Amino acid sequence: MAQQHDLFDDIIDISKGLSALKNPLGGVTDALMGTATGEAPHWNPADYKERPRANSIPCLVCNYEKSSCTRCMEVCPVDAIDIEEYCIDIADTCRKCGLCVAACPTEAFNSPKLKPKKLYDDIARAAVAHTHAYVTCTRALRRLPRDNEVVVACIGDITPETWLSVLVDFPNVSVYLPLGICDNCKTVSGEDALGEAIATAEEWAGCGMDLEVDPKQLKCEKRREYERKEFMDNVVRKTGLAVSKLTPATAALATVTQRLKDHTNKLKAIESTLSTACGTTTQRRRRVLTQSRELLLSTLRDHPELAGNIEVSTPVCDFEKCTACGECVRLCPTNACDLLGSGRFALEPAYCVGCGLCAEACEDHALTMESHDASDLVVPDPDAEQKRKDAERARAEAEKAKAEAKVKLNKLLDQVEKLDD
Repeated sequence: MAQQHDLFDDIIDISKGLSALKNPLGGVTDALMGTATGEAPHWNPADYKERPRANSIPCLVCNYEKSSCTRCMEVCPVDAIDIEEYCIDIADTCRKCGLCVAACPTEAFNSPKLKPKKLYDDIARAAVAHTHAYVTCTRALRRLPRDNEVVVACIGDITPETWLSVLVDFPNVSVYLPLGICDNCKTVSGEDALGEAIATAEEWAGCGMDLEVDPKQLKCEKRREYERKEFMDNVVRKTGLAVSKLTPATAALATVTQRLKDHTNKLKAIESTLSTACGTTTQRRRRVLTQSRELLLSTLRDHPELAGNIEVSTPVCDFEKCTACGECVRLCPTNACDLLGSGRFALEPAYCVGCGLCAEACEDHALTMESHDASDLVVPDPDAEQKRKDAERARAEAEKAKAEAKVKLNKLLDQVEKLDD
């Protein structure tokens, strides 16, 4: 349902017109007179790329030389990655495409631009502020991005867990890839990587990701409530006036900026809950929660019904074969497994990324990887019961207020009828 245009919107439209009148030539005069300040930004694809840094500590091959993991090397389009003598070497031929960052299950490759939580925040910021947001790559866009366009070196840099969170939280996000744009791309493995990641996320979410192929269809239109927020922020900044959040014209403003804060707080709450319950092993080793897994846990807490769509793989122990040697515990890159009591194998599924290193390293073949749904990954909310009670109390108070208002209205109508008589 379309929102009704009100006086507040008229004021914003007038302010836009006044801004245009103050400088009708949009800076052309300054350029001609040589008085322009600063250098205009220009399109440079290199601004969206960076060489990843490698950390050998969580690397499966560096921990166990017989590991069969070759995901980073398989996805690298120029064979720039080599792992020898417990060390990851990235050659100078690296294209800075970032595919290795998304491919590694233990996040042994690090790129600040491509951290799952940062990518989610970038996409969320664009989606919250605009009616439609787009995720694209440098090869597809080839110009400075607008505020609702998120650019990465390759769309294959985004993990399935990140796509799942985006699909569930922001249905107004699309991928922009013109037809045939990947055909001649030198990042030859990128198309398969992005296709697999998006297909996996779509299967998990039970819905599809929109694809835009026509550059003429790209729109940049701010949400009504976001325009109001910008206007009021500008008023406060220039006048110093305090604007009440309870004012009807600004009532929706808090929801725009608050969503990112709420999501960050939610991730912190999940990490805190897990850390309190099972954050360390019996040997006082701190468990490691990857950013992709954090996003997945966050989505499942809000949408536990999706757990049945998601398939994960975790180790299962045959205790008759297990000798409690502890090799699995020593090698686990996230410290998800442990030996309890007299040496009984135990696993914290929230931390397990399904890499399979423990099963490969077990010489007694006591561990096998088994696939199942993600119901074990639904982290209970410790405040859920209190929130439920608060919601019930609020509903009861609303119903009571509604009933009282109805009684008062009926009395008023009775009095009006008596006056007519």
